[in-house]
Amino acid sequence: MITLTTRRFPSRAALDAALGQRLGQAIGATGASAIMLSGGTTPLPAYRALARGPLPHDRLHILFSDDRYVPWDSDASNYHQARPLLDALALPPGAVARVRTELPLEEAAADYERQLAALLDSGVRIGLGLLGLGADGHTASLFGAPDLERARGHLAIAVHRPDGMSAVSVTPELLARVAEPVFVVAGSGKEDAVRALLAQDPGLTAWRAVEACPRAELWVCAH
Repeated sequence: MITLTTRRFPSRAALDAALGQRLGQAIGATGASAIMLSGGTTPLPAYRALARGPLPHDRLHILFSDDRYVPWDSDASNYHQARPLLDALALPPGAVARVRTELPLEEAAADYERQLAALLDSGVRIGLGLLGLGADGHTASLFGAPDLERARGHLAIAVHRPDGMSAVSVTPELLARVAEPVFVVAGSGKEDAVRALLAQDPGLTAWRAVEACPRAELWVCAH
């Protein structure tokens, strides 16, 4: 049974500061480890703040919970949005697993799955893993039961999003290998999704995505 721990923050500034601190600790961990970054606007202040300071690390790897099927330099790309942090980390080639959207969609998903499998096979531990939570209850780019069903047996899949865009997303099988999954939620309109997650509602996609994890955290700021 998964243990879900909740932290509530009085302000967006408090959430950003705590997230920056948690990321900084994960970046500075010793030994071969990986951090999973999420997209959306919520984590960007923490990414940008960290990019301004020294970031010592030891055999660090980065992966992404998902990315939209857009050019890598598009503002809609999670990889592009995280570039200030990635540039500050100056990781060696091969240490960043990204969705190669220059490939056809299904090939991009298969390629990303191969990158994730190689990371896991190398013995690298995925420590901190950031996740968003949509008002509709989605997380990463998993939007409903059909996505979860297609995800069985895979580490990454191609997804056709409800907004008409396509994406590549990690799967519950990959999330089960993340030691510290953390939902980071800010802004209004997500109260119902937060309540459903806290209630461990089996109809909530985000809950089903992480229910195989030993533990998870929910960080919430309503402002």
